[in-house]
Amino acid sequence: MSAHPAHPALAARARRPLDRLRVLGGGRLRSACLVLLVLFVLVALLAPWLTPQDPTFGRLGDTLLGPSADHWLGTDQGGRDTLSALIAGTRTSLAGPLAVVVFSTVLGTAVGLFTAWRGGWIDAMAGRVLDILFAFPALLLAILAVALFGKGMTAPVIAMAIAYTPYAARLVRGLAVQEKARPYIAAYRVQGHSALFVTVRRMLPNIAPTLLAQSTVNFGYALLDLAALSFLGLGVQPPTPDWGAMINQGQAAVLQGQPLSATAPAVAVVLVVVAFNVVGENLGDRLAGRDS
Repeated sequence: MSAHPAHPALAARARRPLDRLRVLGGGRLRSACLVLLVLFVLVALLAPWLTPQDPTFGRLGDTLLGPSADHWLGTDQGGRDTLSALIAGTRTSLAGPLAVVVFSTVLGTAVGLFTAWRGGWIDAMAGRVLDILFAFPALLLAILAVALFGKGMTAPVIAMAIAYTPYAARLVRGLAVQEKARPYIAAYRVQGHSALFVTVRRMLPNIAPTLLAQSTVNFGYALLDLAALSFLGLGVQPPTPDWGAMINQGQAAVLQGQPLSATAPAVAVVLVVVAFNVVGENLGDRLAGRDS
């Protein structure tokens, strides 16, 4: 005996609690991630005033201490306060990815708008160049930059910004081609407006929200790449606090029963990356009409 299909109205009514639960959960997760990002940004801005101790100064007698009233997260193998280093490292760990995203987004937007507007052989040639850049992972380019110009933050940030540029350029180019085919663009061209005016003043504002969503996701990936580079000892150098370098230096502390000096910055990296991905993906879904 075959089962009869449910009435559409009854099926819709049965789905409502699940939909409400999904929306409520998505809204809470989104709000929690936004609050988390705001807190990290505030900590980065106020780091010099929030650190309870000098994050670069350590005492040999305080090596690998456990949590206490003087050191809430203990100390590392250099006798430095882990909490102070974690707070101070927020500024360094967020500044690098911000520079990568800003530089790559600006350059990628310029390339994408120009190639989409001109089209023809210029668009084809730019596409081949972008395909070549896509073949090189950002972390590999950063390691090559360190090998050529030395350790630090400047060379890896520039190399990774170049590696991230094709992603922004490809996205902007695709969106700009769609916008170029719309009637309002033809109307502006008939009126004699310049290409710069049409692309920057009229086309760019329409694609900016989607570009912002992608840049938000890219921020998390850039932070993860730069933290990995510092973990390998090729990025920010001690005694400058940095989450990736703290994880690297805290490996010995984990073996000696004091894991907070490594796990605290690792948790911070995971939280920021996840928060940026959730916010970026949610923003992209909302722009695509898939509110969650």
